[in-house]
Amino acid sequence: MPKVRAEKKTRVHTEVAKQGIVFNKDFGQHILKNPLIVTSMLEKAALRPTDVVLEIGPGTGNMTVKILEKVKKVIACEIDPRLVAELQKRVQGTPMQSKLQILIGDVLKADLPFFDCCVANMPYQISSPFVFKLLLHRPFFRCAVLMFQLEFAQRLVAKPGDKLYCRLSVNTQLLARVDMLMKIGKNNFRPPPKVESSVVRIEPRNPPPPINYTEWDGLTRIAFLRKNKTLSAAFKQTTVLTALEQNYKVHCSLKNVDLPAEFNIKDKVEDILNGIDAGSKRARTMDTDDFMAVLHAFNAEGIHFS
Repeated sequence: MPKVRAEKKTRVHTEVAKQGIVFNKDFGQHILKNPLIVTSMLEKAALRPTDVVLEIGPGTGNMTVKILEKVKKVIACEIDPRLVAELQKRVQGTPMQSKLQILIGDVLKADLPFFDCCVANMPYQISSPFVFKLLLHRPFFRCAVLMFQLEFAQRLVAKPGDKLYCRLSVNTQLLARVDMLMKIGKNNFRPPPKVESSVVRIEPRNPPPPINYTEWDGLTRIAFLRKNKTLSAAFKQTTVLTALEQNYKVHCSLKNVDLPAEFNIKDKVEDILNGIDAGSKRARTMDTDDFMAVLHAFNAEGIHFS
């Protein structure tokens, strides 16, 4: 008789199995099942007994209960009501219940409360908008230890000249110090995602650099539209010149500055770039100081990016 293959068993959270919960990939629900990684993430966050911790996507609470053991309070943001119910049941009737606050809904649309640290196994599809929501949050938090898709994490820490260096890299590094902590294989999750993961530590720069971030963001959008082109070429695009000319006319109107009849925005932009020897520079090799010099030069001449 042919051998009957034994049914493959998987380690599934008992309570979740009882509830018949199927994880929703649309919400990026990949539950971290390796307790050693959870422990390591919490060590890297250096949590204190007086801390309020923000957790995004707590899922079934494997990380949440570990955090609750170490801190004063956990604010958990969860979009899936099924998992909210699971998490509530997990702490019900325990000393942890009073230390857990659950915010139900989309974290990108919510006003974030005060917190000292953020620790999370992130839903990967909201990684970029959440990072900037976090970095622009006030009052300042101490640090965030977050798990991302590996390539996204590599972009966060990429340096000028690196293949993955992009607008995300320079914008993040302007506002924070970012360190790669560890790489995580896909088999540490249930269900396994299609990509490798990585944990990073983000520490906001406090005080932040003395610039208008909206202006900065507008500049880097133009520069990184074609990151291998020179700045001079990037600023010659018709849509860019049209937007800058409109902004400049608004500036002149507000400051009661007469605009010469022969005014040409293209010539003015070129003069500014050449004045700081930036025309031949390319976004992929420029660091935050380089972009800051360009921004100050344009703003000093009344040209704005927002």
